[in-house]
Amino acid sequence: MSVVVEKKKQALKTSSLLEVSWTDPVTGTKGFLVIDRLVRGVCSGGLRMRKGCTLEEVRELAQGMTLKESLHFNPNNRYIPLGGAKGGIDCDPHDPQMRGVLKRYLKGIGALLRMHWTMGEDLGLQQKLIDEVIQELGLESSIQAVYPLLSDPDEAIARLRQAFSIDDDGVGLGELVGGLGVAESVLTALDQLGRPRVGSRVVIQGFGSMGGATARYLNRAGMLVVGIADANGVMANPNGLDVEALLKSRNSYGEIDRASLRPQDAVLPRGRWLAVETDVLVPAAISYCITSDNQHEVAASVIVEAANMPVLREAEDLLTARGIQVVPDFVSNSATNAWWWWTLFGDIEADLGQSENKIRSEMSRIVTDMFGRAAADGVTLRDAARAFTQDKLRTIDAQFGVS
Repeated sequence: MSVVVEKKKQALKTSSLLEVSWTDPVTGTKGFLVIDRLVRGVCSGGLRMRKGCTLEEVRELAQGMTLKESLHFNPNNRYIPLGGAKGGIDCDPHDPQMRGVLKRYLKGIGALLRMHWTMGEDLGLQQKLIDEVIQELGLESSIQAVYPLLSDPDEAIARLRQAFSIDDDGVGLGELVGGLGVAESVLTALDQLGRPRVGSRVVIQGFGSMGGATARYLNRAGMLVVGIADANGVMANPNGLDVEALLKSRNSYGEIDRASLRPQDAVLPRGRWLAVETDVLVPAAISYCITSDNQHEVAASVIVEAANMPVLREAEDLLTARGIQVVPDFVSNSATNAWWWWTLFGDIEADLGQSENKIRSEMSRIVTDMFGRAAADGVTLRDAARAFTQDKLRTIDAQFGVS
């Protein structure tokens, strides 16, 4: 196993605190861990697995996690935001050797998992598999680094475990919270733009836990889910797809059984998802999927990022010039991370209603503030949200220090 660790100078705002590059001794697969920031000695961020994952990508994701953490800082909460981090493995999650690669990666960075990095599932990995491998390695949990910050770790762990056991009409609460945050971001954005919720159309790329839950909550709010893209293509219907039927038909990779479609539902090639006529577009699958080369195909007037970094910056500049608003990922997909910590620290109980109410109220407040700042300062939503998080980070630094 080869591990290269580079210590960065924290004085530079764009630098990471720690970057780890790992090489699998069996397959030669590359893996990365970037700790962007530590607060009270701990950082938070998921682990993704995808072919083509790079250190630069993981670095950007870690910086985004710092923003997500700070976004939800409330001095009245028990949860004090952690630092930001991210892990990534350059491996196809369908590769038969992926489990062994994952286990060797986690063993290689085990010391950081024990002491500093709290980690959960991300693109290409499921929490169930992570938990299995963590147990095989003799570690307590993928989030054990946060345990010393808890007043009663046993009670907190039991509460989080109970929360993950809650089921809402066939879908676990842990799979729903991220999409609920995205959905509330969509609905609040429509409110801020003076557009109706009921009857507005949405296209969602990706139908895993994030995309599927987003579809469910927007459908329940009266929006028409007119297009859904999975790895095998695009399903579309201008009058709305049957979201619940499609949720019941998907496999563990978020792929929809075409047998669940109705005769009036159209099946289009995978590349056609941008062109489906819609009011709102939600990329909820992969990074870097909207580029300067394809942004002209976007038919929506609002994009709400559910995936991490789906819109390239040069594409966003072109979209903004066309009058298309982009709600940034570190805002709209931040609810999963926040919900874990609200539950673990005891700001909410293991309860479906409390979880939904907390996410809805927090996301509505944050998105409303972002739109207000953008309008007042004449800047993009992303720049307004970054200004908001910088205010939060300064307060966290003053009260708790930072590494």
